[in-house]
Amino acid sequence: MDSVYKNLAMHLDNLPGGFPATESGAEIRILKRLFTPQEAEVALHLSMMLEPASAVAERVGMPEDEISKLLDVMSKKGLIMRSRKGGQPVYMAAQFVVGIWEYHVNDLDKGLIQDFNEYVPHLMNTQLKLKTQQLRVIPVSASMSAEMNIMPYEKAEEIVKSQSKIIVAPCICRKEHKMVGKGCDKPEETCLIFGGGAYYYEENGIGRAITQEEALSILRSGVEAGLVLQPGNSKKPLNICMCCGCCCQILKNLRSLAEPAKYACTSYRAEVDSDSCTACEICVGYCQMDAITVDGTARVDPRRCIGCGLCVAACEFGTIRLLEKDETGKWVPPANIVETYISIARERGKI
Repeated sequence: MDSVYKNLAMHLDNLPGGFPATESGAEIRILKRLFTPQEAEVALHLSMMLEPASAVAERVGMPEDEISKLLDVMSKKGLIMRSRKGGQPVYMAAQFVVGIWEYHVNDLDKGLIQDFNEYVPHLMNTQLKLKTQQLRVIPVSASMSAEMNIMPYEKAEEIVKSQSKIIVAPCICRKEHKMVGKGCDKPEETCLIFGGGAYYYEENGIGRAITQEEALSILRSGVEAGLVLQPGNSKKPLNICMCCGCCCQILKNLRSLAEPAKYACTSYRAEVDSDSCTACEICVGYCQMDAITVDGTARVDPRRCIGCGLCVAACEFGTIRLLEKDETGKWVPPANIVETYISIARERGKI
């Protein structure tokens, strides 16, 4: 029975997001908690191309009506992705992160959380080595000056205003930390989902539909709480995550590196005007990367700053400003999520 889970683990590892093996077998324990053996076998036959149940039935060797029912159950359990084409359901594989893990935000248990937190450093070690990350960092609007040439895809408000369908869901990182007595008191209902993913979230009861105005209000509340804005890494992102350095697995592992700025997909960095700095240290509390030190005046370590702009927005004296990196340091995201995944897969040697 273990062989089907090992095969599924290898299959997931061949998807762009990866699912690397560990000596402890934590990844296998996670799959056993989520998939039945039959579901694991079926998942092996799905790729990241949407297709009808009939195509999957032919590969699996099951009657179409049986596979159709099973795929529907699996998609409702958050094991695979479901969409519609011509009114008919179509299915595709889901990555473990971002994907399967996030789809289970409303049915977590302590055993799954324990296995995940044992496993996630191994997964992040694989992902953070890549040039193209699944998420990128954009500055909060209050940190942008009128002189800056900010592209629409780098403005959270503009991203929201371009959406016709928006879902808000709980942040799985803060939720799973709270469930085991850790975490923080920052807002939990902060994950914004757009496009086809929004319909999937709504149909599966993972989140609730909101208006653009409500989404903008959630954005403002997140920024006031000191959350980093991390949209999907494309010019047309399918989500915006609002993240804290104490719970977010990406930021936590990024912060543990000697030079976080080297690995974050960002085009900005903060700089302090030492002549006007009062050394009040407010900015230190807002920095998620431990990039700011104060010794007579605040200083920003450019090797650690990921350009989120929270310190700029928090400074009451206008001492800190956000600077655009030069052309060699700027991050220009792929046009869409398909190109993002292709870039990640290529960097991982999977295509």
